[in-house]
Amino acid sequence: MSIQIENTRFAHECTQLLSVQNQRLIHIIVADPLRLFRESVASMLNTEASFQVVGIASSGLEAIELSYELRPDIVLMDVKMPGVDGIEAMCRIKARLPATRVILLTTTADDDSIFDGMAAGANGYLFKDISTLGLISAIQAVYAGKQVTASNVANRVMQLLDRQCIDKRERDENGDGLTARERETVVLIANGMLAKEVARHLAISEKTVRNHISSIYRKLGIYDRAHIVIYALKKGLVKV
Repeated sequence: MSIQIENTRFAHECTQLLSVQNQRLIHIIVADPLRLFRESVASMLNTEASFQVVGIASSGLEAIELSYELRPDIVLMDVKMPGVDGIEAMCRIKARLPATRVILLTTTADDDSIFDGMAAGANGYLFKDISTLGLISAIQAVYAGKQVTASNVANRVMQLLDRQCIDKRERDENGDGLTARERETVVLIANGMLAKEVARHLAISEKTVRNHISSIYRKLGIYDRAHIVIYALKKGLVKV
């Protein structure tokens, strides 16, 4: 699934979503091995009224330590960090700080990095040639609970899923044991809805939605929203 981050209407919708949430600044850590890139991105993001870059890191380990100390909302990190790579650093950050969202950046994404990053729970996977407006919109979207993936990365995930299966075993052809309501929940989550938005859409309580999500995780042998997106793509439940 790809969110069109260049679209002006989309950026406006993200802004509206953020206005519903609290109005405090979005705290960001920028992690990249290239000093010019990380400092330039940090300076650019700090010009956005709703952003505050609270730290910059030059290595994966530094990104981990800064995240533990500063507890940012968003970590913007290159996949290929020196020492501890970006995917491993993301996993360590999320293990201790599950509320922190991580956007991975890359110049050329190889198959292993794409699949590992998505499967490990990246909230976004973007190429570094993204525009300034696109990056700002992506950060706003991820902070609002969306999953943001560059379209060419999403297309490659689709190809990879033809060769790999993230589930440990094959399940029945009628939806891997999911009920009709659970499958409907999968589709809505894969399209970027939060639990409260799913509840509103289905006219059920948020607690019931969370029960459905727990059941989906258990039945599919997965543990986060990124895996739901991958499952939905594989099954053709959502379009790229």
